[in-house]
Amino acid sequence: MKQKTDRGFSLIELLIVVTIIGIIAAIAVPNLLASRRAANEGSAQQSLRTIASCETTYLFTDGAGSYTDLAGLGAKTLTDSVLASGSKSGYTFVAVAQAGNPPLYWAYGIPITTSGFTKTGTRRFAIAEDGVLRGDATLTAPADEAEVRTMSPSGN
Repeated sequence: MKQKTDRGFSLIELLIVVTIIGIIAAIAVPNLLASRRAANEGSAQQSLRTIASCETTYLFTDGAGSYTDLAGLGAKTLTDSVLASGSKSGYTFVAVAQAGNPPLYWAYGIPITTSGFTKTGTRRFAIAEDGVLRGDATLTAPADEAEVRTMSPSGN
């Protein structure tokens, strides 16, 4: 006589496994998104340092004593094409050149998505010709260089 054996998982065992996987995902996904936002912010800070370096190079070479915008930096291949397009790593970048004596510029980066589950950053960053990287939690574009200079230095 052949003995009957039950093989496989019961419905209860499968539900327990699915519940455990759900709990792990609920813990891991927010941490993953926070890490992505932190990486975006680090990339934005470095992109502004790159813009500052490129503006100084442009001032003393092709600019003949004046600064330019991101498109101008990209046209002279001082920045990569991604940064010159104005959008990189979840941030929008703008560089504003002001003619005068002395010439001035200021540049800023703000998150593309500022709210919700998929927000790309929690801070804005800016830099001017003084080379000080600044940042704060205001998620709107600074109006002018004076507003950039009122932002807190980022300390890094």
